[in-house]
Amino acid sequence: MKKEFKSESKRLLDLMVNSIYTNKDIFLRELISNASDALDKLYYNSLTDKNLKVNTDDLKIILELDKDKRTITIIDNGIGMSEEELDSNLGTIAKSGTLAFKQMNEKEVKEKNIDVIGQFGVGFYSAFMVSKKITVISKKGEDAYKWESDLDGYTITKSKLDNNGTKIILYIKDDTEEVKYSDYLDEYTIKSLVKKYSDYIRYPIEMEVTKSKLKENSKDEYEEYKETEVLNSMIPIWKKEKKDLKEDELDNFYIDKFYDYEKPLKVIHSKVEGMCSYNALLFIPSHAPFDYYTKDYEKGLSLYASGVMIQEKCKELLPDYFNFVKGIVDTEDLSLNISREMLQKTHSLKIIAKNIESKINKELLEMMDKDIENYKKFFKAFGTNLKFGVYNNYGMDKDKLKDLIMFTSSKTNDLISLKEYVSKKLENQDSIYYASGTSFAAIDSLPQTEQVKEKNYEILYLTDPVDEFCINALGEYEGMKFVNVSSESLDLDTKEEKESLEKFNKDNDKLLNYMRDCINIKEVKFTNKLKNHPVCLRSIGDVSIEMQKVINAMPTDQKINAELSLEINKNHPIVNKLNELYKNDLEELSKYTKTLYSLARLIEGLEIENPTDVSNIITDIISK
Repeated sequence: MKKEFKSESKRLLDLMVNSIYTNKDIFLRELISNASDALDKLYYNSLTDKNLKVNTDDLKIILELDKDKRTITIIDNGIGMSEEELDSNLGTIAKSGTLAFKQMNEKEVKEKNIDVIGQFGVGFYSAFMVSKKITVISKKGEDAYKWESDLDGYTITKSKLDNNGTKIILYIKDDTEEVKYSDYLDEYTIKSLVKKYSDYIRYPIEMEVTKSKLKENSKDEYEEYKETEVLNSMIPIWKKEKKDLKEDELDNFYIDKFYDYEKPLKVIHSKVEGMCSYNALLFIPSHAPFDYYTKDYEKGLSLYASGVMIQEKCKELLPDYFNFVKGIVDTEDLSLNISREMLQKTHSLKIIAKNIESKINKELLEMMDKDIENYKKFFKAFGTNLKFGVYNNYGMDKDKLKDLIMFTSSKTNDLISLKEYVSKKLENQDSIYYASGTSFAAIDSLPQTEQVKEKNYEILYLTDPVDEFCINALGEYEGMKFVNVSSESLDLDTKEEKESLEKFNKDNDKLLNYMRDCINIKEVKFTNKLKNHPVCLRSIGDVSIEMQKVINAMPTDQKINAELSLEINKNHPIVNKLNELYKNDLEELSKYTKTLYSLARLIEGLEIENPTDVSNIITDIISK
């Protein structure tokens, strides 16, 4: 007699099948995990029941495919289910026999390291995503019983099974325009799903697979034959002790698992026990993948629950600034049968993510301290992402990342950390000086760097578009403020030099005002910050020239302009020429002013607003 499911309504079953699981592939993961639980329970009972003899070497899971009958069969020789348990466990949706077992024997399970996976009791029903009918034959003790359902209720009848255990037969749906269910009857597909989701189930998963060999006495004719093959590895590499892992073994695992062609730059092995226990095996790649700086790149660590993969890329485990890290996290504190949406909200996941973030940060700092050359290699590949992490979210994470970022030094043309810069500062130096540009050579030739280098101060050369935004987010480092050498706020003059310059500018006030009006900028003035160059541009206020270029290059309607000051070297011969023109030829002075301003813009990599006019002016000046 057909029975109705013992749940609130048929709608709950529809929810289990159609909403909680959005990926049809995981049905096999769920059923294999249930089979593994049945084997675990049998093993546990053998430890507490002296009359129950179990040879652990005999425990296994068998998969069978029949393309003609369109069936997939999953067999285990585990504890099995009685008639009452079939009715209770499979007839009541969201009731888990595994959870009940775990709660009843929690202390013993933990002490004897028995790891049962399922908890919510909904995983079995994911099989209906690919099946039009499911038959479960199970034997526990003397009698075997058959549970059968096509989603419209279920029946339980007496049956036959040679040994204790469970056999699940899935009758695969017919193909539709949207889904080719026949793919699940393909050997390669099943092997791939086992490898992807259940590779580290502790019991062997066996299946007869088709192979080929040369026919006897033939050189080019092949014949097919069947051979039983174990599809899973069983022993997760991340659960091995660190001392037992060889470098080649880790490198090969990384290359195979994450499809890289180079070994990782660094391996991080972490085992944590306590309120939230997990194993983590993390890798720092030696280079950025080809799609790293594209929208197609996906961050995330492979998340396993007791050796069974839940998510291939769990993005919640990594902050964006560590999105380059590859690896695996395996925990017993997450349930297998849980949806991706629910997973994001679990407290355990947040704890694991926080611990992993701290571990990565610590390992990178140690790498910088003990293996600086490899750290520089890492930083050249992923440093931009760290600097973006400093700037992003209004600088919320800057204190976590400030010691990891590096910039190019004016003295060595090599990367240097802020900590190292500060350790080499000059006596009485209270600022960290920086300059922005497209390359080391371009920055090094800027007129604004002359005075700073002459006083032997080290300058950080910022060549990445995000650099200056990162510096602004930091604000200061160990009490030293950041100063842009191209900013008007740069102040390296003595009191006497300042007073002398102020008087010089005041004496030439009318000349400077006229020049300012010619080019319509904020300010024109003389400076003693230049040594050989005649002119330079400096920014006034918070927006620098480089920030202007970066923001205006973005594909948005937002455009900004830095307020500019044209500074003229007070010790350059051009000063005499300007004074002479102011007294005798204002029209010519206007041409010289526009020429000097255009040259200063070119030095900064800025466009000239009227290049034709400027070209005519320069030609006119040269021809005289």
